[in-house]
Amino acid sequence: MSSHKEYEILNRKILTPSFVILSVLTAIGFYFIGVRFFEGIGAVTNLSDAYPWGIWIAYDVATGTAIACGGYAVAILVYILNNNHYHPLMRSAMLTSLFGYGLAGFSVVIDLGRFWNMFNLLKPQFWQLNSIMFEVAMCVMTYTFVLFLEFSPAIFEKLQESENYGMARLSAKFSQFLDKYLIYFIILGITLPTMHQSSLGSMMIIAAFKLHPNWHTPILPLLFLINCIFIGYSIVIFESITSSFKFGRPYETNQLAGLGRIARFLALGWIAIRFTDLFVRNQLMEAFSFDFYSVMFLIESALIILGSVILMSVHNLNSPRKLFISASLIVLGGGLYRFNTYIIGFDPGVGFSYFPAFGEFMITVGIVSFEILLYSIFVKIFPVLPAVHKSKAIGGSNV
Repeated sequence: MSSHKEYEILNRKILTPSFVILSVLTAIGFYFIGVRFFEGIGAVTNLSDAYPWGIWIAYDVATGTAIACGGYAVAILVYILNNNHYHPLMRSAMLTSLFGYGLAGFSVVIDLGRFWNMFNLLKPQFWQLNSIMFEVAMCVMTYTFVLFLEFSPAIFEKLQESENYGMARLSAKFSQFLDKYLIYFIILGITLPTMHQSSLGSMMIIAAFKLHPNWHTPILPLLFLINCIFIGYSIVIFESITSSFKFGRPYETNQLAGLGRIARFLALGWIAIRFTDLFVRNQLMEAFSFDFYSVMFLIESALIILGSVILMSVHNLNSPRKLFISASLIVLGGGLYRFNTYIIGFDPGVGFSYFPAFGEFMITVGIVSFEILLYSIFVKIFPVLPAVHKSKAIGGSNV
């Protein structure tokens, strides 16, 4: 565990105009969550037996957990490849992952028809060890706890400065414990996403003919795993540049350029695997037929390719603006791929259709707003962002 001087608390006021806007959106979302629990899932959604998974699963879980893989992706570099150059980005990436996974798990609870049965996950007699859903549920639940432990040094460092002697002493003891055993949780934190991200792809293999052949393939687990890693690096770039701009901090361009190189390599490699798979399955011509499914496929592919090509230039890698644009394109394209796999490309049969209800949509907006709100609060209370040393701060708002 590194010295806390590597990170610093963002000394800004918490109550800002953006805080109020996010709070309002969060309140609206939680209002509809209340309606869902008191009046039933049908009161706020357009879900049906034909479409049991809507945007709560397609975005909040399948896509949201990939966007929350920044901590996983950076941990591979820092702890597996032993590249400490990227260590300053770890805490903000872990914090984003913690909230992303925690709220994804919460979304699953909202989506469950008999949500009270979720406690069966803690009862071994109800475990179905052959179920992919069980594996995903256990991995996500365990990984969320591991993410909390990986982020907790930031909390304990803050508490050690408490004027309460007992609190400060207890926090110091916990920090010593984590110094000794954190490596085991880090190993677990790298293993678990590798398992459940590939399993998120495996879940759609059983859809068979219901999933359009542009997306249905036996290598879905591999595609989902690589997809989450390049999205993870891209979202770290996106989050770092956004927070630097908003908070008037210097850009971590040196580290972000390195992440950009890795992201472009993985993204273009993923595209190559994807097109090869389509060719092997004799699906490549249909993927370019320019019908609805073809257009959705081409949009996701174009976004990823364009974002990756931008990163081919050394000049663009050193430009925060170009890094931000390319990372945004890759995240959008990679996220659209997952959304297409779970919703757009899924067709249960003639006569069935699905479009999110207003309440369904607002719950997702509320959950995302809550995640951003929590991030903005935590970076102003705990040492999360990389410490600014000799770099000059750039202009930005106090949002």
